[in-house]
Amino acid sequence: MRAFVSRSWPRTLRGRLSLVALTTATLLMVILTVAFNTVVQRHLQHQADDELRTRGAAVAATIDASGPKVRVLETPGEELLDTNVWIYAGDRLLEKPPSATATGPLTRAADQLAARTGPHCVTAHAHGAVRLCSRPVPGDQGAATVVTALDLSPYRSSAEALLLASLALDAVMLACTYALTRLAVGRALRPVRTMTEHATQWSAIASEERFGSVARPTELAQLGGSLDALLDRIRALLRHEQQLTRELSHELRNPLARIIAELDWWQARPRSAADTRTTHEAIADAAQSMRTICDTLLDEARDSAASAPGTTDVLPVLRRLADRAAKTEKAEKVKVKVVVTGRDSALSAGVPDALLERIVSPLLDNALRHAHTRVEIRARAHPGGVSVEVKDDGSGVPASFTAELFQPGRRADPGDGHGGAGLGLPLARRLARSAGGEVHHDERHTSGATFVVSLPAG
Repeated sequence: MRAFVSRSWPRTLRGRLSLVALTTATLLMVILTVAFNTVVQRHLQHQADDELRTRGAAVAATIDASGPKVRVLETPGEELLDTNVWIYAGDRLLEKPPSATATGPLTRAADQLAARTGPHCVTAHAHGAVRLCSRPVPGDQGAATVVTALDLSPYRSSAEALLLASLALDAVMLACTYALTRLAVGRALRPVRTMTEHATQWSAIASEERFGSVARPTELAQLGGSLDALLDRIRALLRHEQQLTRELSHELRNPLARIIAELDWWQARPRSAADTRTTHEAIADAAQSMRTICDTLLDEARDSAASAPGTTDVLPVLRRLADRAAKTEKAEKVKVKVVVTGRDSALSAGVPDALLERIVSPLLDNALRHAHTRVEIRARAHPGGVSVEVKDDGSGVPASFTAELFQPGRRADPGDGHGGAGLGLPLARRLARSAGGEVHHDERHTSGATFVVSLPAG
């Protein structure tokens, strides 16, 4: 049974929502249809009872019960009034319809009504449903009773016609509800389908696009933000793995080269036992070094994997660097003010905090060496990443030196009295590029120098 329900249950969200809407509408239609037809049947019965009471009152007007004997007065149209009418004097039947027999079901029902006190109505069945109502006629010596009957077939036909019409209307309404629900849900889910197609395309080509770059409804915007955060985290993990691979490759290259060199030297010509022992010891030492390197890097990778590897909050790191820079001898002597600005307190970069410090620190040191009174560090988000601008109000970078700015060991003015070997800016760029970012000099700012660090979002 459960397998049948599982197979019959729609697989798409559109189908499931449409089925839920159809089921809900069906229950509501059933309740409304039952209530409507119950009210209609009661209304038709009240109409039949009112007609019977009116006819009973008309017949009662032709009965004289004031004397010792109940008399039925002759009136015009008496044949019409006598149709389906029983007249009783007490329990004694005085008149009955010509078509009714003394022992028929309608006469028996009329006898029972005449025996009861007060006006009453019952439904009898004789070749169809028939409604009977009694009306007492009070008198001085005794009471008379008039019982009138009415065939309910026309009323039942009207009720059945209304029931069929309401069922047909329900079917049309349910069909329209299902169709409109599928249409509305399909239109509502169209952005989700578009997001799915984009996600498939982006995963195939490793795109830097994100869902948050397009205006969407609030719910889908929240979903897009969550997916963007997940994609950024995946990118951070991939960068972390790539960095780990590069570090392993770099660190293992030297001991591996030593092993190869020892083997080449040992195989070059016959060696003594002492030479062989020395070669084995060198190879074992290099292998142990490789094992230590692997264990150290893998342990570091496991530790960082427990806390969102490759991500960090930008502003706390920048404020820590600014506080440290403000206490340097240069800043205290010249009274250079270091300011950190940023609107988004939750700004996150896709690099570890130690790497972010190593990237920004050379730029900040360079700004402190050339600034007159102020250094500003500004952090802000941009599509797909984070940018950190380091500005100073110094003399700026000479136009003739811009092309050599990031070459190792080059300085614009070696005799300017500032320390440094010209390695800070190249180091910052190399570290940023290793994390998927970039460092460049913004030539648009003529007042002082501005360096911009672009990093992937965390």
